This record gives sequence, C-alpha cells and structure tokens, in this order.
Amino acid sequence: MAAAGDGPWLDDAAGRLVRPYTVSDGRTRPSTALDLLSQVMATGATPLGYLGPEHRQALERCRAPVSVAEVAAHLKLPAAVTKVLLSDLVDCGALTTKPPRFHHNPTDRSLLEAVLDGLRRQL
Repeated sequence: MAAAGDGPWLDDAAGRLVRPYTVSDGRTRPSTALDLLSQVMATGATPLGYLGPEHRQALERCRAPVSVAEVAAHLKLPAAVTKVLLSDLVDCGALTTKPPRFHHNPTDRSLLEAVLDGLRRQL
C-alpha cells in the first residue's frame, strides 16, 4: 500500500483509497471557468494555506503550460475534480490560466464530420 503522502493514495489490490470528491471537499464546481483544453501554468508564487497532496502534484505538473485534461490524466482524477483543484490554485495566485487557442474553427462542420467518420471506422 502507498503511504498517505504518496500520490493519490492507491492500493495495488483495492485501487483508490480516497474517493475523488473527497479530494475537492465535495465541491463539484470550480470557481474559475476552465475547460479541458484550457492551459494552466504555475506563477511561482507560494500558495498560502493548506494544500492537499493533489494540489501539490497539480502545481508540480504545471511548471510548464499544460492543459486541464493532461493534469487530470496525470493525477488520475475526474476532470470535474481536477478543475476544482486547479481553480483553488488560480484563486490563491499559484496558477494562471489561458483559454485554449484554436487555429481553426472548432465547430467547423467538416472537421466534426471527419472526427465522426474516424470514430465510426474504429467501432
């Protein structure tokens, strides 16, 4: 079994020992608007107050710009929980965030149809 300070508290046989929403104190809505493609990056400021191990892991992951989705995957937490953790870090000044930049129209019909065709071929 992993020690309490190690990672997201996993046990080889049992899996996660702490439910994901316990990590966010049951909160399901972030105070900062984030989507999965939003970029987050550490500011270098030291956050005040208590940070849980997941907050510290997220902050470590954000030394360079990284998407919310990548942080969630690294932490092995649901995106909703990760957004709450990241918004806590934005609120205390430890992270900055930028909306995703698109070089094309993300709702372009031809792009969406190409994605759908690719998914259909995989099924």
